[in-house]
Amino acid sequence: MAEIEEIPLFPLRTVLFPRGKLALQIFEKRYLDLVSSSLKNQTGFGITLLKEGQAEVEPGVLQQLHTVGTLAYIVDWDQLDNGLLGITVEGDCKFAIQDYWQTDSGLYMARVSYSEQDMPRSRKIPVGEELSGLTELLHVLEEHPVIQQLELDIDYQNLRDLGWRLSELIPAALEIKQELLELDDPFERIRLVERSIQHLIGD
Repeated sequence: MAEIEEIPLFPLRTVLFPRGKLALQIFEKRYLDLVSSSLKNQTGFGITLLKEGQAEVEPGVLQQLHTVGTLAYIVDWDQLDNGLLGITVEGDCKFAIQDYWQTDSGLYMARVSYSEQDMPRSRKIPVGEELSGLTELLHVLEEHPVIQQLELDIDYQNLRDLGWRLSELIPAALEIKQELLELDDPFERIRLVERSIQHLIGD
């Protein structure tokens, strides 16, 4: 049985994948405290997708979260021109939430277990020639100026990395991205990525 760990959560209207990067602006006190603690102790926190219609915090009302997310570590931070704190986080292990609650400060905490099948340190799966079209698409997406700023380290020879990066970069609905994250089978993820791309181009 996977070990259970207690971690803080950062619910967002986005999906972070293992080895992916995300730029965030921090202004709420609960998250400023979270960032400060993470930097001081070199600990991570969980990023998980908020369910539709639950983005606003209401006192005494627990936000509804998808129960699979990604542990994130801060890899860069700076004060932005608008005076806010900007951080860049990188995704690590995928986790499943067992239960979660809100503290007095408004921060969410959760008891989670980590995936033992689908993680950055899982064995490398070679990318076959039949996926050359997806590899070329990822090269094109990586050239976008916003994506270049993230300085992604993409292993084009690893099926897991190919699936994760395409999952986060194609313009699919958040619900599809969440479905892609929750899959443990990298082959099944690539097949869903292909179907999502075909749907986007109207094929």
